[in-house]
Formats: sequence, C-alpha cells, structure tokens
Amino acid sequence: MPQNPDYNNDISAVHAHLLSILQEHARGLSEYEMFAALADRGLDGFDKSAFSDENALFCRHFILFHALYHLRDELLARQQYLLEISALNICLLPWTAGQYELVLHDPLRAYYLDIVELEKISPEKIADMLGRFWSGYHSLQGRETALQVLGLADPIGMDEIRQQYRQLAMQHHPDRGGDTEQFQEISAAMRLLERSIN
Repeated sequence: MPQNPDYNNDISAVHAHLLSILQEHARGLSEYEMFAALADRGLDGFDKSAFSDENALFCRHFILFHALYHLRDELLARQQYLLEISALNICLLPWTAGQYELVLHDPLRAYYLDIVELEKISPEKIADMLGRFWSGYHSLQGRETALQVLGLADPIGMDEIRQQYRQLAMQHHPDRGGDTEQFQEISAAMRLLERSIN
C-alpha cells in the first residue's frame, strides 16, 4: 500500500470491503454499482456527491481501482480467484493456473498501483480521460440497444449476430411484404454492430 497519508486511509477502508461485496454479487458490478455498495457501507466520498465534481470523481475512481488491483494480486497469490476489473464489470472468476504472469503485464495494473499517478494528474487530463470513458461507454450502450433491436444480448459472437440479422432482414424486407421502417431499424443496428468491431 502507498505511504501517502492523504490516500492511505481511504484505500485501506475500500480494500476492507471489496471482497465481501464481490462475493455478494456473483455476476459482478459496474463501477457505479460498486460506488453505491461502498456508500451503503458508510464509506465517505462514494455517494452521489462524488459525481458532482470531476476531480473528486477521478480521485475516488483511482482509489477504488488501486484497491482492486491490490486485491487481485492477493487473490492470485492465494490461488483463490481471478478478479476481472473494468469500469463496466468488476467480478470474481474462478482461479486457474497460468493467469498470474498475464496479470502482472497488465499496463493498467502498473498505472493504478502507482499512487504518484494520482498525485500528478492535472484537471485537464482528468477531463480528457473522463471524456474518452464516456465516449466508449455510450458506444457500448449503443451496442446493447442494437443487439436488442435484433432480439439478442451479450455475450454473443459476430457470426451469430450476422445469422440473426439475415433471418430478420428476410422476414422484414419490403420486397417480401415487410415493414420498411422496421427493416431500416434492423439494418441500422447491424451497421452499428459491424462498426463496433472495426
């Protein structure tokens, strides 16, 4: 753990709750849901007030991810779990041999475990990083919506998506008596999904 007194207590408090929260949510949580779970346990700064200021939000995000990467290392060393870490899904997976080396070479791990990164980041850089995150988040939300149009949901591969699209396109094609508007919606959904993999 870092020795910086400004963050040490916050990180220790978060770390103390992470494993039990994750064990209570077998399917995992988004970062937003993890914030809510930590707030429910009385941790300062993880309630809705964290979202009112970009700098405060980034600080809480960094502290959470710092604690998550420490926990992941501990769980792997004990050969207990693999901890999947992303803003959209934080969850425990079964441990299997050979994972430790892959995890050690994760560039995000190195970034979040270096508390100096939090101390040196500027408000401009925070605004840029949050902008890129929200852009990616909205792309994923678009994917979810497009899959719903096709009657599908993740996890799903592109082959299955194309097969479903072909069936729906034939069913709703105007030349076959289908509805033009529905056909256009299906086609637009497919274009978005194809762009998302390029």
